[in-house]
Amino acid sequence: METIRLARSEAEIRGCFPVMRQLRTHLRETDFVDTIRRQQTGGYLLAYLESDGSVRAVAGYRFIDNLYSGRLLYVDDLSTDEAVRSRGHGGRLFDWLVERAREEGCNTLELDSGVQRFDAHRFYLTKLPAETI
Repeated sequence: METIRLARSEAEIRGCFPVMRQLRTHLRETDFVDTIRRQQTGGYLLAYLESDGSVRAVAGYRFIDNLYSGRLLYVDDLSTDEAVRSRGHGGRLFDWLVERAREEGCNTLELDSGVQRFDAHRFYLTKLPAETI
């Protein structure tokens, strides 16, 4: 069974670390929960997709209001476990983020990705909705 939920408890946040570290290799497990807790005070949310009892994909995001875009959902981090890539976990989590953006009245969903991340760019180009959120 597959579920997507927000990581709220220390155990849930800690459970996201292995997948998040695949994207953010500088992170240290000993600091991870405290780092997430600090970011949460600024509106950061950590979502995860769990399948068969394991975290398969994670997304760190926040809702922002600015003069340029209005209300938007900004994705800081999106990572799928390397061991289970191309099985749709990242796509389902991305679709869930798009749905959250719609529910919150966002005009756009924005993210940045390093220019060296070719596979990520290919993924985003296939997942980005053609219409405005």
